[in-house]
Amino acid sequence: MTSVIEVSNLTKRYRRKTAVDAVSFSIEKDTIYGLLGRNGAGKTTIMSILTAQNFATSGDVRVFGEHPYENARVLSRMCFVRESQKYPDDATPTHAFRMARLCFPHWDQALADRLIADFQLPMKQRIKKLSRGQLSAVGVIIGLASRAEITFFDEPYLGLDAVARQLFYDRLLEDYADHPRTIILSSHLIDEVANLLERVLVIDNGRIIMDETTEDARASAATLVGDAALVESFIAGREIIHRESLGHVASVTVLGGLSPQERREAQDAGLDLAPVSLQQLIVRRTQHAAGTADITEGALS
Repeated sequence: MTSVIEVSNLTKRYRRKTAVDAVSFSIEKDTIYGLLGRNGAGKTTIMSILTAQNFATSGDVRVFGEHPYENARVLSRMCFVRESQKYPDDATPTHAFRMARLCFPHWDQALADRLIADFQLPMKQRIKKLSRGQLSAVGVIIGLASRAEITFFDEPYLGLDAVARQLFYDRLLEDYADHPRTIILSSHLIDEVANLLERVLVIDNGRIIMDETTEDARASAATLVGDAALVESFIAGREIIHRESLGHVASVTVLGGLSPQERREAQDAGLDLAPVSLQQLIVRRTQHAAGTADITEGALS
Protein backbone atom coordinates (compact mmCIF):
# COMPACT_ATOMS: atom_id res chain seq x y z
CA MET A 1 0.00 0.00 0.00
CA THR A 2 1.02 3.61 -0.62
CA SER A 3 1.48 5.85 2.41
CA VAL A 4 -0.03 9.34 2.17
CA ILE A 5 1.16 10.42 5.63
CA GLU A 6 4.47 9.63 7.29
CA VAL A 7 5.11 10.69 10.90
CA SER A 8 8.50 10.21 12.56
CA ASN A 9 9.29 10.93 16.23
CA LEU A 10 6.59 13.60 16.44
CA THR A 11 6.59 15.45 19.76
CA LYS A 12 4.47 18.35 20.96
CA ARG A 13 5.02 20.02 24.32
CA TYR A 14 3.03 22.74 26.03
CA ARG A 15 5.31 24.14 28.72
CA ARG A 16 5.59 21.22 31.16
CA LYS A 17 2.98 19.00 29.50
CA THR A 18 3.90 16.62 26.69
CA ALA A 19 0.77 16.20 24.56
CA VAL A 20 2.43 13.97 21.93
CA ASP A 21 5.48 11.94 22.86
CA ALA A 22 7.79 10.88 20.00
CA VAL A 23 5.16 9.03 17.98
CA SER A 24 5.86 7.43 14.61
CA PHE A 25 3.29 5.97 12.24
CA SER A 26 2.12 5.99 8.64
CA ILE A 27 -1.31 6.39 7.09
CA GLU A 28 -2.09 4.39 3.96
CA LYS A 29 -3.95 5.61 0.91
CA ASP A 30 -7.66 4.80 0.54
CA THR A 31 -8.14 3.38 4.02
CA ILE A 32 -10.52 4.24 6.87
CA TYR A 33 -8.62 4.72 10.12
CA GLY A 34 -9.82 5.05 13.67
CA LEU A 35 -7.69 7.43 15.75
CA LEU A 36 -8.86 6.32 19.16
CA GLY A 37 -8.09 7.13 22.77
CA ARG A 38 -9.33 8.91 25.85
CA ASN A 39 -10.00 12.64 26.01
CA GLY A 40 -6.70 14.48 26.25
CA ALA A 41 -4.71 11.55 24.85
CA GLY A 42 -3.29 13.65 22.00
CA LYS A 43 -5.63 12.82 19.09
CA THR A 44 -6.65 16.38 18.23
CA THR A 45 -3.09 17.64 18.61
CA ILE A 46 -1.85 15.08 16.09
CA MET A 47 -4.55 15.96 13.58
CA SER A 48 -3.93 19.67 14.04
CA ILE A 49 -0.23 19.22 13.28
CA LEU A 50 -0.93 17.02 10.25
CA THR A 51 -3.24 19.70 8.84
CA ALA A 52 -0.78 22.55 9.63
CA GLN A 53 -3.05 24.13 12.26
CA ASN A 54 -0.46 23.52 14.96
CA PHE A 55 3.32 23.23 15.20
CA ALA A 56 5.39 20.26 16.27
CA THR A 57 8.01 20.76 18.95
CA SER A 58 10.19 18.20 17.19
CA GLY A 59 9.97 15.33 14.73
CA ASP A 60 9.01 15.13 11.08
CA VAL A 61 5.64 15.11 9.32
CA ARG A 62 5.18 14.45 5.61
CA VAL A 63 1.85 14.51 3.80
CA PHE A 64 1.94 13.36 0.19
CA GLY A 65 5.72 13.40 0.66
CA GLU A 66 5.85 17.10 1.61
CA HIS A 67 5.75 19.27 4.72
CA PRO A 68 2.15 20.51 5.09
CA TYR A 69 2.81 23.89 6.73
CA GLU A 70 2.06 26.80 4.35
CA ASN A 71 1.91 24.30 1.50
CA ALA A 72 -1.16 24.95 -0.66
CA ARG A 73 -0.48 21.86 -2.79
CA VAL A 74 -0.89 19.67 0.26
CA LEU A 75 -3.54 21.58 2.20
CA SER A 76 -5.95 21.73 -0.77
CA ARG A 77 -6.01 17.93 -0.76
CA MET A 78 -7.08 17.61 2.89
CA CYS A 79 -10.23 18.39 4.86
CA PHE A 80 -10.23 18.72 8.65
CA VAL A 81 -13.67 18.69 10.31
CA ARG A 82 -13.67 19.30 14.04
CA GLU A 83 -16.34 19.63 16.70
CA SER A 84 -15.15 23.11 17.67
CA GLN A 85 -15.20 24.52 14.13
CA LYS A 86 -15.77 28.30 14.14
CA TYR A 87 -17.77 30.29 11.59
CA PRO A 88 -18.39 34.05 11.15
CA ASP A 89 -21.27 35.35 13.27
CA ASP A 90 -23.54 36.03 10.31
CA ALA A 91 -22.68 32.86 8.37
CA THR A 92 -25.42 30.43 7.33
CA PRO A 93 -25.00 26.85 6.11
CA THR A 94 -25.43 28.23 2.58
CA HIS A 95 -22.36 30.45 3.12
CA ALA A 96 -20.36 27.59 4.66
CA PHE A 97 -21.02 25.21 1.76
CA ARG A 98 -20.37 27.93 -0.83
CA MET A 99 -16.96 28.55 0.73
CA ALA A 100 -16.25 24.83 0.94
CA ARG A 101 -17.05 24.46 -2.76
CA LEU A 102 -14.34 27.03 -3.50
CA CYS A 103 -11.78 25.39 -1.21
CA PHE A 104 -12.09 21.75 -2.23
CA PRO A 105 -11.41 20.85 -5.88
CA HIS A 106 -13.37 17.57 -5.68
CA TRP A 107 -16.45 19.10 -4.03
CA ASP A 108 -19.64 17.26 -5.03
CA GLN A 109 -22.66 19.56 -4.85
CA ALA A 110 -25.12 16.77 -5.63
CA LEU A 111 -23.87 14.82 -2.62
CA ALA A 112 -24.03 17.95 -0.46
CA ASP A 113 -27.65 18.57 -1.53
CA ARG A 114 -28.57 14.98 -0.72
CA LEU A 115 -27.00 15.22 2.72
CA ILE A 116 -28.68 18.57 3.40
CA ALA A 117 -32.02 16.87 2.75
CA ASP A 118 -31.05 13.80 4.78
CA PHE A 119 -30.17 15.89 7.84
CA GLN A 120 -33.05 18.34 7.27
CA LEU A 121 -30.66 21.25 7.68
CA PRO A 122 -32.15 24.79 7.74
CA MET A 123 -29.96 26.48 5.15
CA LYS A 124 -30.88 30.12 5.80
CA GLN A 125 -30.57 30.09 9.58
CA ARG A 126 -27.43 31.59 11.08
CA ILE A 127 -24.97 28.89 12.11
CA LYS A 128 -24.59 30.38 15.58
CA LYS A 129 -28.34 29.83 16.07
CA LEU A 130 -28.26 26.18 15.01
CA SER A 131 -28.68 23.37 17.52
CA ARG A 132 -25.62 21.33 18.38
CA GLY A 133 -26.85 18.51 16.17
CA GLN A 134 -27.44 20.85 13.22
CA LEU A 135 -23.97 22.34 13.68
CA SER A 136 -22.53 18.82 13.64
CA ALA A 137 -24.44 18.14 10.42
CA VAL A 138 -22.76 21.13 8.75
CA GLY A 139 -19.34 19.64 9.50
CA VAL A 140 -20.34 16.14 8.42
CA ILE A 141 -21.70 17.43 5.10
CA ILE A 142 -18.52 19.39 4.39
CA GLY A 143 -16.34 16.42 5.29
CA LEU A 144 -18.20 14.03 3.00
CA ALA A 145 -19.01 16.33 0.08
CA SER A 146 -15.44 17.69 -0.05
CA ARG A 147 -14.28 14.27 -1.29
CA ALA A 148 -10.80 15.36 -0.17
CA GLU A 149 -8.04 12.80 -0.65
CA ILE A 150 -7.52 12.84 3.13
CA THR A 151 -10.41 13.73 5.44
CA PHE A 152 -10.11 14.08 9.21
CA PHE A 153 -13.24 13.84 11.36
CA ASP A 154 -12.43 14.97 14.91
CA GLU A 155 -15.67 13.85 16.59
CA PRO A 156 -17.75 16.46 14.74
CA TYR A 157 -20.82 14.21 14.94
CA LEU A 158 -21.13 14.23 18.74
CA GLY A 159 -24.16 16.52 18.60
CA LEU A 160 -26.05 14.11 16.37
CA ASP A 161 -28.58 11.72 17.86
CA ALA A 162 -28.21 7.97 17.31
CA VAL A 163 -30.35 7.97 14.15
CA ALA A 164 -28.42 10.87 12.59
CA ARG A 165 -25.07 9.30 13.51
CA GLN A 166 -26.09 6.07 11.80
CA LEU A 167 -27.11 8.11 8.77
CA PHE A 168 -23.61 9.63 8.73
CA TYR A 169 -21.96 6.21 8.96
CA ASP A 170 -24.16 4.82 6.18
CA ARG A 171 -23.50 7.74 3.84
CA LEU A 172 -19.77 7.62 4.57
CA LEU A 173 -19.54 3.93 3.63
CA GLU A 174 -21.70 4.40 0.54
CA ASP A 175 -19.59 7.25 -0.79
CA TYR A 176 -16.30 5.64 0.23
CA ALA A 177 -17.19 2.53 -1.78
CA ASP A 178 -17.67 4.65 -4.93
CA HIS A 179 -14.94 7.20 -4.20
CA PRO A 180 -12.18 5.66 -2.06
CA ARG A 181 -10.02 8.07 -0.10
CA THR A 182 -8.18 8.20 3.21
CA ILE A 183 -10.45 8.91 6.16
CA ILE A 184 -9.33 9.35 9.76
CA LEU A 185 -12.10 9.19 12.36
CA SER A 186 -11.40 10.33 15.89
CA SER A 187 -14.06 8.96 18.22
CA HIS A 188 -14.72 7.71 21.71
CA LEU A 189 -17.81 5.83 20.46
CA ILE A 190 -15.56 2.93 19.57
CA ASP A 191 -18.04 0.09 19.21
CA GLU A 192 -20.35 2.36 17.23
CA VAL A 193 -17.72 3.10 14.57
CA ALA A 194 -15.90 -0.24 14.77
CA ASN A 195 -17.51 -1.69 11.64
CA LEU A 196 -16.33 1.33 9.62
CA LEU A 197 -12.67 0.98 10.50
CA GLU A 198 -10.04 -0.87 8.53
CA ARG A 199 -7.15 0.11 10.82
CA VAL A 200 -6.95 1.46 14.35
CA LEU A 201 -4.38 3.82 15.85
CA VAL A 202 -4.78 4.02 19.62
CA ILE A 203 -3.04 6.81 21.47
CA ASP A 204 -2.73 7.08 25.24
CA ASN A 205 -0.86 9.76 27.17
CA GLY A 206 0.63 11.02 23.93
CA ARG A 207 2.00 7.64 22.81
CA ILE A 208 0.83 5.15 20.20
CA ILE A 209 -0.01 1.90 21.97
CA MET A 210 -1.78 0.15 19.11
CA ASP A 211 -1.35 0.35 15.33
CA GLU A 212 -3.09 -2.62 13.69
CA THR A 213 -5.73 -3.63 11.22
CA THR A 214 -9.12 -3.99 12.87
CA GLU A 215 -9.08 -7.66 11.93
CA ASP A 216 -5.74 -8.25 13.67
CA ALA A 217 -6.91 -6.31 16.72
CA ARG A 218 -10.03 -8.44 17.05
CA ALA A 219 -7.97 -11.61 16.56
CA SER A 220 -5.86 -10.68 19.58
CA ALA A 221 -8.77 -11.55 21.88
CA ALA A 222 -11.68 -14.00 22.03
CA THR A 223 -15.17 -13.92 23.52
CA LEU A 224 -16.73 -17.16 24.78
CA VAL A 225 -20.40 -17.49 25.66
CA GLY A 226 -22.16 -20.37 27.38
CA ASP A 227 -22.73 -22.12 30.68
CA ALA A 228 -20.84 -20.12 33.30
CA ALA A 229 -19.09 -23.15 34.80
CA LEU A 230 -17.93 -24.36 31.38
CA VAL A 231 -16.71 -20.89 30.42
CA GLU A 232 -14.78 -20.50 33.67
CA SER A 233 -13.17 -23.90 33.22
CA PHE A 234 -12.14 -23.14 29.64
CA ILE A 235 -10.61 -19.70 30.38
CA ALA A 236 -8.65 -20.78 33.46
CA GLY A 237 -5.27 -19.03 33.51
CA ARG A 238 -6.16 -16.53 30.79
CA GLU A 239 -6.22 -12.75 31.17
CA ILE A 240 -9.80 -11.51 31.23
CA ILE A 241 -10.70 -8.28 29.44
CA HIS A 242 -14.44 -8.22 30.05
CA ARG A 243 -17.04 -10.34 31.81
CA GLU A 244 -20.84 -10.36 31.73
CA SER A 245 -23.26 -12.86 33.23
CA LEU A 246 -26.99 -13.48 33.29
CA GLY A 247 -28.16 -16.34 35.42
CA HIS A 248 -26.14 -19.42 34.49
CA VAL A 249 -24.89 -17.92 31.20
CA ALA A 250 -21.61 -16.05 31.03
CA SER A 251 -19.88 -14.05 28.30
CA VAL A 252 -16.16 -13.58 28.87
CA THR A 253 -13.59 -11.90 26.64
CA VAL A 254 -10.00 -13.04 27.13
CA LEU A 255 -6.79 -11.55 25.82
CA GLY A 256 -4.97 -13.72 23.32
CA GLY A 257 -6.48 -15.34 20.27
CA LEU A 258 -7.64 -18.95 20.15
CA SER A 259 -5.91 -21.49 17.95
CA PRO A 260 -8.06 -23.52 15.52
CA GLN A 261 -7.80 -26.47 17.89
CA GLU A 262 -8.91 -24.36 20.87
CA ARG A 263 -11.86 -23.09 18.85
CA ARG A 264 -12.91 -26.64 18.07
CA GLU A 265 -12.53 -27.61 21.73
CA ALA A 266 -14.66 -24.65 22.79
CA GLN A 267 -17.39 -25.57 20.32
CA ASP A 268 -17.23 -29.24 21.33
CA ALA A 269 -17.71 -28.11 24.94
CA GLY A 270 -20.90 -26.32 23.93
CA LEU A 271 -19.47 -22.80 24.02
CA ASP A 272 -20.20 -20.15 21.41
CA LEU A 273 -17.57 -17.80 20.01
CA ALA A 274 -18.92 -14.24 19.81
CA PRO A 275 -17.44 -11.14 18.09
CA VAL A 276 -14.93 -9.28 20.23
CA SER A 277 -15.92 -5.80 21.40
CA LEU A 278 -13.28 -3.49 19.97
CA GLN A 279 -14.11 -0.99 22.69
CA GLN A 280 -13.46 -3.43 25.51
CA LEU A 281 -10.22 -4.52 23.86
CA ILE A 282 -8.96 -0.95 23.51
CA VAL A 283 -10.06 -0.01 27.02
CA ARG A 284 -8.11 -2.98 28.39
CA ARG A 285 -5.03 -2.17 26.31
CA THR A 286 -5.22 1.47 27.43
CA GLN A 287 -5.51 0.46 31.08
CA HIS A 288 -2.59 -1.93 30.66
CA ALA A 289 -0.46 0.83 29.12
CA ALA A 290 -1.41 3.19 31.94
CA GLY A 291 -0.49 0.56 34.54
CA THR A 292 2.88 -0.02 32.88
CA ALA A 293 3.55 3.71 32.84
CA ASP A 294 2.70 3.95 36.55
CA ILE A 295 5.13 1.14 37.34
CA THR A 296 7.85 2.78 35.24
CA GLU A 297 7.33 6.16 36.88
CA GLY A 298 7.43 4.54 40.31
CA ALA A 299 10.68 2.81 39.46
CA LEU A 300 12.20 6.08 38.29
CA SER A 301 11.03 8.20 41.21
